[in-house]
Amino acid sequence: MQEIAERYLAAWNEKDAAKRRSLVDELWAPDGSYTDPLADAHGRAEIDGLIGAVQAQFPDFVFTLGGAVDAHHDQARFSWHLGPAGAPEPVVIGFDVAVLDGNGRLRSVYGFLDKVPG
Repeated sequence: MQEIAERYLAAWNEKDAAKRRSLVDELWAPDGSYTDPLADAHGRAEIDGLIGAVQAQFPDFVFTLGGAVDAHHDQARFSWHLGPAGAPEPVVIGFDVAVLDGNGRLRSVYGFLDKVPG
């Protein structure tokens, strides 16, 4: 699950649209979903579009794991940070729960925002 969380954040960080879409296609099930307080995306195209929109909003920011990945069965939880590379403090901190399908792909991700700018 550590590898899946790392690949997941790599997709959120990939600026090249074609490479990002390839990462999304490899990582998510065809009918996968992503839901957080600000977004609800279903299917790979919507998830890819959402990631692109977040990158446009925070063009110089990067996602990093905020700690260890905790997992059991086909689900994992992990925290993440978003901010400028090398910044002493992240601008945004979140927590995601990922559920895999039977083929090792993301079926659903549920995101929570713990720290957001004012």
